[in-house]
Amino acid sequence: MTDTVAATSRTGRPAIPNVVGRLPEYLTIWVPLLLSAAHLISFSLWTIWISFTPSTLVPVSGWVGLRHYNAVLASRNWQIAFDNLLLFGSAFVLLSLATGLVLAILLDQRIRGENTLRSIFLYPLAVSFVVTGTVWSWLLNPGLGIQKLVQDLGWTSFRFDWLVDRDMAIWTIVIAAIWQSSGFAMALFLAGLRSVDADLIKAAQIDGAGPIRMYRRVILPTLWPITITVIVIQLQFAISTFDLVRALTNGGPGIATQLPALVVYDLMFQRGLLGRGAAAAVLMLLILLAVLLPYAAWRYFQRRRASHA
Repeated sequence: MTDTVAATSRTGRPAIPNVVGRLPEYLTIWVPLLLSAAHLISFSLWTIWISFTPSTLVPVSGWVGLRHYNAVLASRNWQIAFDNLLLFGSAFVLLSLATGLVLAILLDQRIRGENTLRSIFLYPLAVSFVVTGTVWSWLLNPGLGIQKLVQDLGWTSFRFDWLVDRDMAIWTIVIAAIWQSSGFAMALFLAGLRSVDADLIKAAQIDGAGPIRMYRRVILPTLWPITITVIVIQLQFAISTFDLVRALTNGGPGIATQLPALVVYDLMFQRGLLGRGAAAAVLMLLILLAVLLPYAAWRYFQRRRASHA
């Protein structure tokens, strides 16, 4: 500080910041960030271009307009995948949100063994979705999982064959996804609960508010920014889900549990329809942007409001 002031007084101009000394820091942060951004943007643009070409097994030049998009939107696979996405996304987000909130509230009671329980609830985040799907496929398999275990215990009429039931198979993905991701929601909600102003809680207690009313009227309303963040992140996961479904049901029985990511994989790598698969990928991107852009705009206006407050 003294050297900077001295340099300023001698030259009459502010001293130049020591940019050279911070160069390693800038390189560490900005080089990977710029490379990742360039990779994402370039391959996104390449995929968009391929979706307008007659490409099949290999990329070729040409122009077919919206033919691939019309074909994808009219296909039964995409219609089933989109319906499944609406069901899976809404059920998964709501149930994982509720599960994470309940777990966070229970842990917020300063119970004994909190650190152990928190580690147990967060453990599924350390497991890959392929492992999760494989393990749950064993548990839900009627021939060797939960159904067989209960029947071997004497309840021979017990049935839990959702994995092979066309109407219920999508719920097996919901169950596995909730097990995988509810710990993430719990961690964010718990951090929010621990950051609630203690004066608000004391004021509510003085007013005679019971635990239920305190959570409903005082504590939970302060968590709505965290709630929105959790919803957006979970929706992003639901839209891009591939490996969990691939390992658990492989889109079956039949195509009963198809999701958009599996449609893209099927078109590109199993049928060799590169242009049509690229069109399906672009449609997935548009669905994702429909979730992320409003969230980004909301965060932008929140920051502006906070800066002007």
